[in-house]
Amino acid sequence: MRQLLIILGAILLLAGLAWPWLSKLPLGRLPGDVHVVREGFSFHFPIVTCVVISIVVSLLVWWFRR
Repeated sequence: MRQLLIILGAILLLAGLAWPWLSKLPLGRLPGDVHVVREGFSFHFPIVTCVVISIVVSLLVWWFRR
């Protein structure tokens, strides 16, 4: 458990340092993401972004376990 927490902390640290570049990626604004704006109401559901992130994380986990 200790090793897992250290690895997750390192990943979060690297993501924080890379945030200026990561924020320029189109995640959350991909075609297929649902965004509804009405008077006094806004709803955003990034379905395609969630699928893309899920695939990438699944591939990374598969690669590290191999």
